[in-house]
Amino acid sequence: MTILKIERLPHNRFVPEYQTEGAAGMDLCAAIDEPKVLKPLERALIPTGLKIELEHGYEAQIRPRSGLSIKHGITLINCVGTIDEDYRGEVCVPVVNLSNEAYTIQPDERIAQMIIAKVEQAKIEVITELSQTARGAGGFGSTGK
Repeated sequence: MTILKIERLPHNRFVPEYQTEGAAGMDLCAAIDEPKVLKPLERALIPTGLKIELEHGYEAQIRPRSGLSIKHGITLINCVGTIDEDYRGEVCVPVVNLSNEAYTIQPDERIAQMIIAKVEQAKIEVITELSQTARGAGGFGSTGK
């Protein structure tokens, strides 16, 4: 088990936590003092009031919350955000409202989830030709519906 070190900034009121014993992600809350209205297609960077320190070889993935996505069209601009192990700034969540109605993010609302994952850096090897496969360069639906 890896250790995640968290520094709470003055505007943070909640430490991330897993909501169930089997949860993969821990919820991140909006560290805002006033409600933030997101108009349709509007984007905003929502602070969490947290700084983190990851162990070597790990990343934090910031992902949308499924309930906000399906019920209200609130998701992340970059779908899945990556926080590298050497980043020490505040964790912020880039959200977008993809619905046709305004949505209000409330102070302390759970707005995203964070997953800690092991990563490995690849050794880059430049070659002149890749090996052949049955699929080849087929993509974007080439294997069926």
